[in-house]
Amino acid sequence: MEIATSVVLHHHVHGSLRASTPSAMKKNYYLGRKRLSTVRAVMIRPQEAVVAPTPPVRKRIAAPPPPLRETPTTATETSTTTVYHDNWFDKLAIGYLSRNLQEASGMKSRKEGFEGLIEAAMTINAIFRVDKQWEIVANALERAFPSYILTMASRTFDEQIKVMMPPSKFSREYFAAFTTIFFPWLVGPCEVRESEVDGRKEKNVVYVPKCRFLESTNCVGMCTNLCKIPSQKFIQDSFGMPVYMSPNFEDMSCEMIFGQEPPEDDPALKQPCFATKCIAKQNHHVNCSI
Repeated sequence: MEIATSVVLHHHVHGSLRASTPSAMKKNYYLGRKRLSTVRAVMIRPQEAVVAPTPPVRKRIAAPPPPLRETPTTATETSTTTVYHDNWFDKLAIGYLSRNLQEASGMKSRKEGFEGLIEAAMTINAIFRVDKQWEIVANALERAFPSYILTMASRTFDEQIKVMMPPSKFSREYFAAFTTIFFPWLVGPCEVRESEVDGRKEKNVVYVPKCRFLESTNCVGMCTNLCKIPSQKFIQDSFGMPVYMSPNFEDMSCEMIFGQEPPEDDPALKQPCFATKCIAKQNHHVNCSI
């Protein structure tokens, strides 16, 4: 199209130049050149116009999914349950105490070992008053010691212990060491620690990192009524040795302080039971809150 237009204009200009005077020819020549430039500019400009680049397509980034809500879990679900490997002595002691508790509760457990002991303890916790629970367990602990066999000059074994081992540094440390050797089957592994008695250091404290009985029941009421108070009463009445058991319900540890009287305002007696993980409450619907 541009070539054809140039030819027409060229023919028109040159034809006009032939018929005109020199001045007219010169005028027409420049006029023709101007028109030709205008036509060329008009014809070329649309082709040479810069086309604005197409804006890039934005990639739509999907919003990240909302974080999953964690389901609240209890301490029992998140913590690892301790596995115990009982030896022949442990099994003998567990079986003897379990049978005594089953006889007192009037039930017969089909479970063996420590599970049978815990089931018998839960039954006692469910059907007896608190003071009766103390009495049953204290009597069972007393029967566990051969006081009916070891006698001396018509005195019972318990009375001999009181005479031979009155409260002293030696007796307190003796009971602490004795507990760590003969009672891990009930409370779990434990160790002797020092405390200050009358300004002197003594190894009279038994520290239990995680109580086996408390871990198996997850019940504050059973810990207090079927272990702490009966044990304190039994050791005091049978051996004349005061002892204060101080459980920590946050980490399930416990301290047994031999030679120390339990406080009248015992904080363990004010501790409410675990709201969601108490096995006695779940299995027997017991109101075990202290």
